Amino acid sequence: MQLHGIRARGKRRFKVTTDSKHDLPISPHLLDRQFDVAEPDKVWAGDITYIATDEVWLFLAVVIDLFSRQVVGRSLRADMTRDIVIDALRMAWFKRHPAKQTGLIFHSDRGSQYASKDYQNMLTEYGITSSMSRRGNCWDNARSETLFGSLKVERLRSVRLQW
Repeated sequence: MQLHGIRARGKRRFKVTTDSKHDLPISPHLLDRQFDVAEPDKVWAGDITYIATDEVWLFLAVVIDLFSRQVVGRSLRADMTRDIVIDALRMAWFKRHPAKQTGLIFHSDRGSQYASKDYQNMLTEYGITSSMSRRGNCWDNARSETLFGSLKVERLRSVRLQW
């Protein structure tokens, strides 16, 4: 790649997407990096990333089924409130309709969006158990990070986006 002048990463701009310095309750870390799941709708993982455009930062929240690594829910917004993760979870729920008895776990970081009372209430209403990563440990949610890395390097690297 170096010989041909190919770079895997472009110029990086950075935007913080996780605010874990809050007083909201934190769920136990149930996933423990066990990313290999034997059945669909047993473990979903969620995360938020940013996408730079010429005018504003856009934020993308996704819900991934760890069995197939398929994105089952997503939301794209210009703000990063709890509504972005609520919209993504709602999309995943209506797309998949997992039964409450399946023991579905939803794993995320400790961000205030995921720890919010509204989001946790929605998980409870759907019969989903919340799991959260350890503080500052991106490897605990590696599947989402891998998706976002591929999206930015392979799809958005040299694209100018306008909002």
